[in-house]
Amino acid sequence: MTAPARARVRETTHRLIASRYPPVGVFDDLAADKEELAIAFLLESATNDRLAVLSRRLPLLPRNEIVQGPGATMVMAAFLHADGAGGRFTDGRLGAWYASFDVDTAIAETLYHSTRRLRLSDGAFPSNIQMREIVAGIDCDLVELRGEQQTRADLYHPEDYRAAQAFGAALRWPPSGEGANGIVCDSVRRGGGTNVCVYRPSLVILPVSQADHYEYRWDAAGEVSVLRLSEMKG
Repeated sequence: MTAPARARVRETTHRLIASRYPPVGVFDDLAADKEELAIAFLLESATNDRLAVLSRRLPLLPRNEIVQGPGATMVMAAFLHADGAGGRFTDGRLGAWYASFDVDTAIAETLYHSTRRLRLSDGAFPSNIQMREIVAGIDCDLVELRGEQQTRADLYHPEDYRAAQAFGAALRWPPSGEGANGIVCDSVRRGGGTNVCVYRPSLVILPVSQADHYEYRWDAAGEVSVLRLSEMKG
């Protein structure tokens, strides 16, 4: 089998997370050693009903992949607090740094998934969610999938992630040798947008900075509008 092409990606990435999640946590501590950070994280999560999932995920990260410093908690959350169903290139074992090259693409991606989740719930509309933009740089080699929507249509399926998850798992956890750093691909949710799925926390450059806050508003019919909260002032 031909090895997938790689590309050096040096970019600023944008990620949207729910504003209710705290911006600072145990991994922002520069003084503790990594073993102490891991223990503190599990203690902090003891009241979380997903603790069993978190305790399974943490050992999947080598100690050198437990990052600490300004914004590190937001990076680690992407890996440890990920959706149990996985994402396009991740299964339920461990999350990744899913982010976009621009905020409009990041919004489109999160709007799609948020709307889909709401539509699965009775009485979900009208609804609103506040989101926080976080920004971090990357500079690493990634598996190159841009421009392959036709040749690798199975990896770009808008709904069915099975082929893409299997592809990602084989890259991340190969039977032998070191796994890939991650993937760069075209956005399915916004034409012209670019996404990354980075498999190693250490490749997300700290500090992570916070940028704008947004509010997603769905009306009773499920139609959504996006407001940047700074535009609501005055």
